[in-house]
Amino acid sequence: MGRLRRFWGWGYEHEGLSASEQRSLAERVQPFIDASFVAREPPTPSEISLPAPRLDVPDALAAWCSRDDFARAGHTYGKSFRDVVRSLDRTWEHPPDVVASPPDEAGVAAVLEWASDAGAIVIPYGGGSSVVGGVEAPRDDDRPVVSCDLEHLNKVLEVDRVSRAALIQAGTLGPDLEAQLRPFDLTLRHFPQSFEVSSLGGWIATRAGGHFASLHTHIDDFVESVRAVTPAGQWESRRLPGSGAGPAPDRLMLGSEGILGVITQAWMRLQDRPTFRASAVGRFATFGEAAHAAKALVQAGLWPSNCRVLEAAEAWMTGAGDGSEHLLLAGFESADHPVEVPLARATELVRDHGGTCAPKGGSSRPDEGDGKDASDGAADRWRSAFLRAPYFRDEIVRLGLINETFETAITWDRFDGFVDDVRRATEEALQSVGAWPALVTCRLTHVYPDGAAPYFTIVAPGHPTGRLEQWRVVKTATMEAVNRGGGTATHHHAVGRDHRPGYDCERPDLFAAQLRAAKRVVDPSFLLNPGVLIDP
Repeated sequence: MGRLRRFWGWGYEHEGLSASEQRSLAERVQPFIDASFVAREPPTPSEISLPAPRLDVPDALAAWCSRDDFARAGHTYGKSFRDVVRSLDRTWEHPPDVVASPPDEAGVAAVLEWASDAGAIVIPYGGGSSVVGGVEAPRDDDRPVVSCDLEHLNKVLEVDRVSRAALIQAGTLGPDLEAQLRPFDLTLRHFPQSFEVSSLGGWIATRAGGHFASLHTHIDDFVESVRAVTPAGQWESRRLPGSGAGPAPDRLMLGSEGILGVITQAWMRLQDRPTFRASAVGRFATFGEAAHAAKALVQAGLWPSNCRVLEAAEAWMTGAGDGSEHLLLAGFESADHPVEVPLARATELVRDHGGTCAPKGGSSRPDEGDGKDASDGAADRWRSAFLRAPYFRDEIVRLGLINETFETAITWDRFDGFVDDVRRATEEALQSVGAWPALVTCRLTHVYPDGAAPYFTIVAPGHPTGRLEQWRVVKTATMEAVNRGGGTATHHHAVGRDHRPGYDCERPDLFAAQLRAAKRVVDPSFLLNPGVLIDP
């Protein structure tokens, strides 16, 4: 029997924080937050209480459809702060009436046909790791809801070793995908923080950002072709290494967030598994110096696989530093050659921008298969914290605190003032709702020659019965500040329902009309994820 997924929060049961980790977390938060901590117990399956399903399942689909309250509760929300709070409150609003887990692509088509006949909504579901309300039923639509879970579409169907590509089903989760590619000595090398419980189809539908902090930053870079099932029929683009033939069909499906079709499989560009890695940690007196050193690295064409900047407080919270210095984590990797030369140039650039490098800055060595870099330990500690951060988030929420993240992207010419303005607006909003003192940190997750992706984290005291109202005010203020400064509503977390106001301001009105026209062609009844990206 496989591991049991948490129905109320992130990841798997029995894989959260240990008692010592919980104590350490409270100790790290305490200096920044003037609050007492009493952990709230998570809900149990026996506490789930949902309204009766409004749909009867046809006999032909009954074998892989569930109206069970446990399955429905687990598919009601994604994994955002707001989702965890509502689950801890034992409140599952607008749950799906049925969870369908089709065995194959024909089953997906059958779900759409049934839903259309029944006047129901269908919400595509991959790993359920959305942090923006992307898998949640709309509040203003009273139609029955079917959550279409692609968990059984989980195989690598074909590998083209010559072209370094593979045909992969959309429901394949990150670890399973990599495990099936390993015998071919290939890797997709796309590692978002949600890697453990997110799927290929979800990555494509949300234009997910992954492991690489420069060059290959989004799943877009690895897509050769996509196939999807729509209410109007099957949709498939031609597999090509590149094309200049008009607007690219794949670009319409990338980032479509389930409104134009249920993605079922895709041909993906792969890479040889890295055999050489090296890393270094730069230490700076100011966040600005560290950020501009990262800019120098990427503008020099070094294309580090990892180039992340951690503010001092962020480094302290993750255990990567002692809180006295701002860190730049730079890593290089290759399947073909040692990477000592770009690492050496990176350390020179760090020093040129006022930083120092740790004595064990990094060395090239064959890959031992554990995914670790040679480093002074700071990068390893950060990596461990990065992968376990969602579990830490759940514990922070259980302690009664507000813990939210939001990310954006901005060009370098506006970077410094933009980060300051967004931070100021966030802190003022926290103060206005009584969530103060609080911790507001910033890090850079991705860097480009023309800009970067600042990623903000909030840890603040929450009102015992009003955390969601506090969150709503702060979320609105941060989104407005990002929009005023000319940043994007989201760099890699997707739009969903939470980022719709920012997305509506960012995109051209005529493009919204074009997107609505495209949806009318493939989904005239607006049964697929209505309210995400566009309104009927």
